Amino acid sequence: MADTGGTRDEDPRGAGPDGARDSAEGPEGGAADAADTPPDGGPREPGGAPAPAADAGALPAAGDGGQAGPAVPYWLSQVPYMLVMSALAAGIVVVAAAYFKRGPAIIAGALLLAAAFRLFLPKDWIGMLAVRRRWIDLLTLVGLAVLLIVLAWVAPQLSS
Repeated sequence: MADTGGTRDEDPRGAGPDGARDSAEGPEGGAADAADTPPDGGPREPGGAPAPAADAGALPAAGDGGQAGPAVPYWLSQVPYMLVMSALAAGIVVVAAAYFKRGPAIIAGALLLAAAFRLFLPKDWIGMLAVRRRWIDLLTLVGLAVLLIVLAWVAPQLSS
């Protein structure tokens, strides 16, 4: 930093009239690089931008219906997804066992379960079930479930 000939009272690095400096000084008494510390003293990301603060009381994202819920650990937000995937796997196993009416009905139930999770749980709680906007996800899941129910209804029963 170039010396402008000013007195210590005008030092922009934070030295007061009594010569005391603020915490922006390094251990050797010199001023720390201004790019290392943001004005509020918080941490910085490698590119020089201030690191985002983790705010537990943050407002929900726009377009999510304004629902805000408590923060959920990542693994817990995947529980609804894993329940749906387990039900889908069970339906596929039933279809593979040659039960062509029960299997699609179980898969349709899994899709309706996913739609119920997507409808009633906040976005932070549903993990990978949130793919697109809520109404698109609901329309897709319910539509596929209805098609599978119709398929299960019209499929011929194989006799053994």
